[in-house]
Amino acid sequence: MVRGNGKLAHKSKPKPTAKKPEPQNASDYIPRDVPLELQQRCLKIFRETFDPGDQDSALLQEVKGHLFLRDFAAAFGQEQYLRVYASRWSPSRALGYVQVLGDVEEHLMTGRSGDEYEQQPFRIVCLGGGAGAEVVALAGWMHLRSDKMVENVQSEFIDIAAWDSVISDLHRALTTPPELSKYASAIARQTNTAMVAQDQYAANFQQLDALQIGDDKFETLCSNAALVTLMFTLNELYSSSMPKTQQMLSKLKSSMKAGACLLVVDSPGSYSTVSINGTEKKYPMQWLLDYTLIGPQQDSSPKWQKLVSDDSRWFRLPQGLKYPIELENMRYQIHLYRRNSDEQG
Repeated sequence: MVRGNGKLAHKSKPKPTAKKPEPQNASDYIPRDVPLELQQRCLKIFRETFDPGDQDSALLQEVKGHLFLRDFAAAFGQEQYLRVYASRWSPSRALGYVQVLGDVEEHLMTGRSGDEYEQQPFRIVCLGGGAGAEVVALAGWMHLRSDKMVENVQSEFIDIAAWDSVISDLHRALTTPPELSKYASAIARQTNTAMVAQDQYAANFQQLDALQIGDDKFETLCSNAALVTLMFTLNELYSSSMPKTQQMLSKLKSSMKAGACLLVVDSPGSYSTVSINGTEKKYPMQWLLDYTLIGPQQDSSPKWQKLVSDDSRWFRLPQGLKYPIELENMRYQIHLYRRNSDEQG
């Protein structure tokens, strides 16, 4: 009994709490259809830029040897190594990334209008995105969409190795009409266009170590980005330095604007050892992301919302694709987050 007005005090019924939307997972995943013609055109960009073939086998073995020893400084320390890596491993990744972007585009476009993007570019920052897969995938995704919401894309590719010529050569191939034979018909010449127009797709490369970027630089890079990606990069950063990677994610967390998305794609089953409250334990990469971005489960108004989370998906190369050297299917985990507004968080 509670003293007061002389009547029995009754507990008020608790107000129902809004149920948090569940992220998309494997059970409700329906892959976006990517035309075979577009995938073949992406491969043609790589083929015409790097001319891969049997002549690269010795260099490929050298690169594989350095990667096996996890000597990344050696593997990515020479221009010829970078180009042969981009010709061998980036094409299938690029096709996989077109699929990924198509799969999550509904979330990326939420709250945006065509009118807005006729005036403001869609800004994308690709951390660890120097090897060429992302620059081709973004162009493929732009080509895949028929509306105007990604008609003007400005992209930044950040990587510790000197991928500048790889990025610039691929971007030139993407924004330049293919060279035709002198015997090409008038119709072929008339319909010969670049995958994306040069004035609609800007690509800039910066050679930076993501773990060494300062707060002000992160703010400059990411404060106006609609999308930041970490494609097969985060696990390598965790392997390099757990504390610095957590610091980097904290910088991303604070610098990205409301409505912006963070897309993480990586190898399935990635674990890292971290010390929390004095206890060392191995945690899945997904758990570490949630812990850093969303915080404890009891936090009712987190700054970030998880939109998509799947521990294992496959991108399988369709039958009929042609490329001079063998390509591989891509198995991956995917996690997509959106920065909430301050009112929501």
